[in-house]
Amino acid sequence: MGKTPDRDREPVGRARSGMIGRRFPRTGTEPVTAQSSLGLRLLLAGIFVPVFIAAAILFGVGAANSDPGDSLGQGPLIVIAVACGILALLAVTDLVVVLRRLRRERGTPPATR
Repeated sequence: MGKTPDRDREPVGRARSGMIGRRFPRTGTEPVTAQSSLGLRLLLAGIFVPVFIAAAILFGVGAANSDPGDSLGQGPLIVIAVACGILALLAVTDLVVVLRRLRRERGTPPATR
């Protein structure tokens, strides 16, 4: 017979969060000791948010203080500052997603204002 589609199987409770928030029974192809990468993502996002913010500020100040005869002109410095700002926004977004998933895993309700 053919392989049963995933939608026909019953979902199993999930110990770790995933893209859909549910997991199907093991098929035997994935590692038994597989772990979530949320801790590493939290560490990397926590490190790179301030790094990218500082870089965006420094390149922005450098662009504002650059003279026409400088080796790196104002245009490239602005592009680099904007790129660092975008990377900082992506890192902040990832940090928020990881924190929300970790909070959901631990079963704590989201903070209300």
